[in-house]
Amino acid sequence: MKPLTIGQVARSAGVGVETVRFYERQGLLQEPARKESGYRQFTPDVVARLRFIKRAKELGFTLKEIKELLALRVDPETTCAEVRERARAKIAGVETKIVELQRIKKALGKLTTSCRGSGPTSECPILDALDKELE
Repeated sequence: MKPLTIGQVARSAGVGVETVRFYERQGLLQEPARKESGYRQFTPDVVARLRFIKRAKELGFTLKEIKELLALRVDPETTCAEVRERARAKIAGVETKIVELQRIKKALGKLTTSCRGSGPTSECPILDALDKELE
């Protein structure tokens, strides 16, 4: 098994080199062995781990949550039910965000409808509404 450079790992996983370094600093990746020259030498399994992290991020998991999922994966006492609970909790969070985003969309819609789009900003109903919210 030939060690991989950080560039090879990044390309294979579809992430940037700085992303690999960042995940290493965050503890999502173990620090790899290094050559005498200081270059990192990654094992091929790091690519799979990076892809896992990338997919989990695409599903909205935070780095903290991803770290927990990775820990659950290697814990022999963890069950699928525990992982499912994490996913269900994430769904609940997404649903809450959707409701909040719909509220924001509705409020912005009302504000943009109230603005005729001409005149000085001193008479802008959108800016006036934002000022009122701050008071």
